[in-house]
Amino acid sequence: MSRFQSRLLGAAALSVLIAAPIAQAQASDEDEVSVQDEIVVVGQYLYTDQINALKAPTPIIDVPQSLSIITADQILQQGFDRISDLISYTPGVNASQGEGHRDAVVFRGVRSTADFFIDGVRDDVQYYRPLYNLEQVEILRGANALLFGRGGTGGLINRVTKKAELDDQFAGYQASVDTFGAFGAQVDSNFVVSDNAAIRVNAMYESLENHRDFYDGDRFGINPTAKIELSPATTVDLSYEYINHERFIDRGIPTGTNGRPVEAFEDIVFGDADLNTTELEAHLLRGVVQHQINDTLKARVTASYSDYDKLYQNFYASSFNQAADPTRVGIDGYVDTTQRRSFTLTGDLIGEFETGSIGHTFVAGAEYIDTSNDNDRFNAFWSGSSDDVEFFLVQRPLNFRGGVGVNFDGVATTNDFTADLNDRSAAEVEVFSIYVNDQIEVNEYLDIIVGLRFDSFDFAVDVVDPVLFDTGTVSIDTRSSTDDRVSPRAGLVFKPQENVSLYASYSESFLPRSGEQFATISGGDPFDPDVFETAEIGVKWDFVPGLSFTAAYFQNEQTRADRDDDTGENFEVRGLEIEGIELQLQGNVTEQLFVTAGYSYLDGETDNGAEIPRELPENTFSVWGAYQVTDKLGFGLGATYQDESFITDFDIGDTGPHPTLPAYTRVDAAAYYDISDTMRVQLNIENLTDELYYPTSHSTHQATVAPPLNAKITLSGKF
Repeated sequence: MSRFQSRLLGAAALSVLIAAPIAQAQASDEDEVSVQDEIVVVGQYLYTDQINALKAPTPIIDVPQSLSIITADQILQQGFDRISDLISYTPGVNASQGEGHRDAVVFRGVRSTADFFIDGVRDDVQYYRPLYNLEQVEILRGANALLFGRGGTGGLINRVTKKAELDDQFAGYQASVDTFGAFGAQVDSNFVVSDNAAIRVNAMYESLENHRDFYDGDRFGINPTAKIELSPATTVDLSYEYINHERFIDRGIPTGTNGRPVEAFEDIVFGDADLNTTELEAHLLRGVVQHQINDTLKARVTASYSDYDKLYQNFYASSFNQAADPTRVGIDGYVDTTQRRSFTLTGDLIGEFETGSIGHTFVAGAEYIDTSNDNDRFNAFWSGSSDDVEFFLVQRPLNFRGGVGVNFDGVATTNDFTADLNDRSAAEVEVFSIYVNDQIEVNEYLDIIVGLRFDSFDFAVDVVDPVLFDTGTVSIDTRSSTDDRVSPRAGLVFKPQENVSLYASYSESFLPRSGEQFATISGGDPFDPDVFETAEIGVKWDFVPGLSFTAAYFQNEQTRADRDDDTGENFEVRGLEIEGIELQLQGNVTEQLFVTAGYSYLDGETDNGAEIPRELPENTFSVWGAYQVTDKLGFGLGATYQDESFITDFDIGDTGPHPTLPAYTRVDAAAYYDISDTMRVQLNIENLTDELYYPTSHSTHQATVAPPLNAKITLSGKF
């Protein structure tokens, strides 16, 4: 028996021992068992009839994997503005810096910038995603290829957007300002056009500011949607979203001889006040047709088109040796552009029926994706060093601006972002998938989940040779690959009581060697995709309607194709192995008290046990409680803790100080008062204890300096 199998078996036995007394304590007459009603959707049910993560109406207690749901009410209550805010209160998931221009998430030790979805449709461009138009956010953990295809190797985030409503007319608003000077406004209005048609408009504007020098920016988004009821059995949902976003890029500060960020540099921005910037313009169109064929079968077709145009350019600290010279820092940089256009067409058949005494919740579907991606990157080229790195005196601010300055040796230097091509590529991606999943209700105690997905992933890319380009010659190398993969999923859900489930599941996912962003295929014959396997067991317990607890043990393993340099023979190696425990409690403890709390323990290794992976805090913990003191007044208090983690992979044989993000605890608070039935004023305080901490980093000398104590006041309402 392997180490993986023995640990899984031991954890399974442990979960049974835990669940047995729970079930016994909850034993009662069948009539007294509390059953969640599907109309109670506050954090307890996925919006499965609105193109969500699972595609079929499945209660969370029957889903054999760990997941978290953050509702629109919770986003407002905790003052969340970014995906990283949500992650800080989610077990098993932590944020990565994303080079200051994109959402980047570490799902159970697996880094990703592409495992994002909107209403179940892939949204893999690198940018900061807004939260203004969301009904809820679903964070699924573990391999998820069955319903989502490639990627989803450690988990994924699905944003469920607000849709037009046929039976309600309202206008909502939200306006906020914080102590840094940032401010924003949102509107959410629904208009009933006729008995069978409605239009809803969500829009937002934000002016961005924070505690760092030069930081500014703004973003605008508008998302009109329409719902049309063609007949009692057929509805159409249409959506268009426009996003325009510009902001300063801040890559953080260097680490010193002790491997920790240099606190003396906390106020220094190691970038260019004028040129560190990212710009995004995006158009997203979606259409969904749903038809109830009969009492047991529904059909759904989704068509989506997206067009992204993005630029980011930046300078950052790339080298620093505190022991040799604490006043000298090397500055590198680049400019990168991406144009991506994607068309996705998905068709699903969803059935709920019985064969004899056995029930089925059945999903069968097919998906087609056509993506084109143009990308280029030019390195910095400094006249003083005739290289991409120039050394400057460490001071506030650094002695260059607009790409022009004086270097450490007192020599004038100028950057040229057109002289040194790093890469240029034009890629075409075509994916065809079919999948089937059946949740089989054997009896009132046992569900069996089985599913398969087949993906055909065709990738072709034209790559410009950067060496020849620099000589004035254009040479294009065309590379291509085709990956045909079958991804299985299986699970068991045992329910000794209606409100208690024990589950075990196994799933797979894959990531083609073209990577998440389709830049290129590494030279020579393409390797097979990386394969990720997840095995998970757990317990879910709905104490009472509206309050649930989940405990899960999991192990993820990556298998990677490689080649012997001497013989040329292909073989497989284990690239990454992560195991851990996740605990989560969420819901209303009483009518006045709402609590969400999570804990995760993560342990991992890479390269056949030779390294400990980067950005893997061993322990994370978060808790948030909101108490309604009176009908009008409420308070919230929370804390999030993250263990220290390595900034780069740690060689187990290394004995010296290693680049490390120190452990930290951040305390947040809120107070809210209902001025009337339709208007609320709210105060959110982040980092109440004013702790200096570094939550993320992209590389050794780019540790993010988190905001100090700051407050935001928000006025929201609906009429």
